[in-house]
Amino acid sequence: MPTYDYTCDACDHNWEEFQSIKANPTKKCPSCGKSKARRLISPGAGILFKGSGFYITDYRSDAYKKSASADQKSAPGGEAKSEAKAGSSSAKSESSPAAGK
Repeated sequence: MPTYDYTCDACDHNWEEFQSIKANPTKKCPSCGKSKARRLISPGAGILFKGSGFYITDYRSDAYKKSASADQKSAPGGEAKSEAKAGSSSAKSESSPAAGK
């Protein structure tokens, strides 16, 4: 059940009321007793995402995650290619001192 904001046009009293969606708006002010209360339009509550982030892949199965990481490693632009580059640069640095002797 939602909480509604009300104001009284007679005494400017503001309050919140916990009501069913189907309930009629309150007309009587609890402060002055006059029937000048009206329901205000409020922005409502927003959705709060707490934590490091919310992604569509947060709820994927373990099998999906494993096959996706395997596909990424075997792809031409994946991690396997970057590891090969790192290995070739270390091979060049090792051959340079040996060539100087």
